[in-house]
Amino acid sequence: MAELYRSDPALALEVINGILEDGDQAELLTVLRQLAQAFGGVQAVAEQARLNPTQLYRTLSPKGNPALSSLAAILKAMGLRLAVQPIGSSASIHTA
Repeated sequence: MAELYRSDPALALEVINGILEDGDQAELLTVLRQLAQAFGGVQAVAEQARLNPTQLYRTLSPKGNPALSSLAAILKAMGLRLAVQPIGSSASIHTA
């Protein structure tokens, strides 16, 4: 999969956005591990994200639970970022 993501970054974006929409954390961590391999390996991503490589291995493990700051740093190291979008076709935002 890493090779496929490296050759088709649009596919990687589509996969990540689909997973975020579904909310499956285990699947997200699996894809992030695959993406890390596509971007030179966990060591290289850790350096770019300014994270300890051991910490990154743990964060991306099946039992990992990345903090938002770690997730943002990992994605930034891969040239990606999180974005917030409205749910559904309506662009209106509900306020309480």
